[in-house]
Amino acid sequence: MLEIKNICKTFNKGTVNEKVALDGVSLTLNDGDFVTVIGGNGAGKSTMLNAVAGVWPIDSGSILLDGVNVAGLPEHKRAKYLGRVFQDPMNGTAATMEIQENLAIAVRRGKRRSLRPGITKKEKAQFKELLKELDLGLEDRMTSKVGLLSGGQRQALTLLMATIQKPKLLLLDEHTAALDPKTAAKVLQLSDKIIAENQLTAMMVTHNMNDAITHGNRLIMMNEGQIVLDIGGEEKKNLTVEDLLQKFEQVSGEKFANDQALLS
Repeated sequence: MLEIKNICKTFNKGTVNEKVALDGVSLTLNDGDFVTVIGGNGAGKSTMLNAVAGVWPIDSGSILLDGVNVAGLPEHKRAKYLGRVFQDPMNGTAATMEIQENLAIAVRRGKRRSLRPGITKKEKAQFKELLKELDLGLEDRMTSKVGLLSGGQRQALTLLMATIQKPKLLLLDEHTAALDPKTAAKVLQLSDKIIAENQLTAMMVTHNMNDAITHGNRLIMMNEGQIVLDIGGEEKKNLTVEDLLQKFEQVSGEKFANDQALLS
């Protein structure tokens, strides 16, 4: 479903602030894979995700989504292939619009616009059922402005909006980092449920080692712009934080030193 081939990205090339963010990264996600991506600050996690999303162009390499090379496409033209949930709950929704209006926008992503009723009765019924599954009481607040929701409620709504069209690839960019632990656990539970029920292919960037181990069927660990570990199957099921730290030290020759990940 996703094939990243030898992509490179350097920021501020030719200056004193030059930073090699991606150094020949290659990765293949099969249909239905749910891959978690872990690494220290500056390891290249978010840069890789943003490269797939089209936030900035890559210097070289290719990115294939379901066989289509999207490396040359701008961000808005990749939207029909992708669903995305951001780290900041304020992103991904329109705060001044109603819950049902936000969902209607998500349903129409990638489709031609026409002069017709904004939200049909059939769509309202569909939205109500989808919101019920979140178990947050939002089905009774469909006309409420999204700006009135809590951070966790907004992230749950953004998750629903990102997956309502069943994207070819779902990108979760540290989407629970700004939430309290209880709310983060709820959003992760919803993520697992939606990904499994819709058989989505997903990539989740996280700083939390326990979350990286607990969720998904594969774990990718990055360091200095490269993938240094790719763990799946039974090995991932039996993995502990201590095992992961030991494996990182073996392949990189250094201790993992990221307080946020270690303390999570």
